[in-house]
Amino acid sequence: MNVCTLSDKELITVFCNGSAAAFEELLNRHKVRVYSYILMMVKNRDLAEDIFQETFIKVINTLKSGRYNEEGKFLPWVMRIAHNIVIDHYRRGKKISYVRSRVHEEEGVDVFSFLKHSDTSPEERLIQLQTNQRVQQLIRYLPQDQKDVLIMRAYAGLSFQEIAEQTNVSINTALGRMRYALINLRKLIRRHGIQLGD
Repeated sequence: MNVCTLSDKELITVFCNGSAAAFEELLNRHKVRVYSYILMMVKNRDLAEDIFQETFIKVINTLKSGRYNEEGKFLPWVMRIAHNIVIDHYRRGKKISYVRSRVHEEEGVDVFSFLKHSDTSPEERLIQLQTNQRVQQLIRYLPQDQKDVLIMRAYAGLSFQEIAEQTNVSINTALGRMRYALINLRKLIRRHGIQLGD
């Protein structure tokens, strides 16, 4: 059986019937988006890796216990688990140090696609990378609800419907939060004198 051709739902069924290869395919299919989302939330690679592992341990336990019932919505379900673990971490009062996260092009994580990308010199690419990192740092100053939507959309690639379901709000509220997040982010960018290019 070629697990690569199976849908998420089919992979879950095959995994629950004892196939480790099916879960490995699920993990490989979604790990970049889940890890990128967690990293953007916590700003610390070691912590992100711990939460990533905790997330998938919970996923495995839930699947094996037969309690999974999110028909055809595996990724949003996993993202919701990751989000809740991050929130639990904050609620426990642990201090999280902020470190600059970097965009891993080799993993296909292109967070700020609204920034200009073109054939540029090494110097221009370095300036662009530094600009991306500075913009990422400014996200932490957004209100939490706006920050969550922006991260879910830009880093995790979730649709607004998926964001609405994950945050228990209407799709219009999710869209509104994204709009205000971008407005406020632009204000922060202007205030800090960051040039985004033409």
